[in-house]
Amino acid sequence: MANKPKQVERDRRAKVEEMRKAEQARERRKSMLFVLLAVVVGVGLIAAVAIPSYLKSRNDPANKALSSFGVTAAAASCDDVQTEDAGDNVGKHVPDGTVEKYDTVPPSFGPHWGQPAFPAREFYTARDRPEMEQLVHNLEHGYTIVWYDDTIKGAQLEDLKDIATRARSEDATGPTGKFIVSAWNDAYGDLPSGKHIGISHWGADSGHVQLCGKVSGAVVQNFIDDYPASDSPEPNAA
Repeated sequence: MANKPKQVERDRRAKVEEMRKAEQARERRKSMLFVLLAVVVGVGLIAAVAIPSYLKSRNDPANKALSSFGVTAAAASCDDVQTEDAGDNVGKHVPDGTVEKYDTVPPSFGPHWGQPAFPAREFYTARDRPEMEQLVHNLEHGYTIVWYDDTIKGAQLEDLKDIATRARSEDATGPTGKFIVSAWNDAYGDLPSGKHIGISHWGADSGHVQLCGKVSGAVVQNFIDDYPASDSPEPNAA
């Protein structure tokens, strides 16, 4: 009989130990579940930030090739580039407010106001475009300007905006980023029939103009490659 209380005590301790181990096992499972949930939530939060950021970066016009916007060069209905001697128009300033009559539509050189559009935005509408005589001064400083008429709407207009964004990127047009898209002002003449896009550049001694029927980033890229900002009368000016 003397051993009975000891056996009861041993059984009680064994039961307590069993309960303790069971409780520890439950706590470990709870901890593991908490860690797992924390990992899932963390991954979800990272994905919630990273995925939209990745998609935004992938869809950012600045990260795409110019040729990805608009139609192909073959489908753009472009004329050959027209080149004319720029004459003695370098530095030929006229009083602000003077309205000039330029030799070509659109102009690629000529008399201009004393100050260019600066700092120039990459895209202008008919409501906010700088004056023509200012933009011609921008041409003198090495800018390429793409002009569009009022038939360019919808998807083509969005393509032009994307082209403007992309062309301002350094690896697209060089470190200067001298590129502007502007609505055409038909007070300076109508674009030829069937042509709704004009591209202008004032080279070191010549003006270059290309006319197209449709928006084409590939055409713009080719034009910029052939007539870079460095080939202009005042490439180091702002």
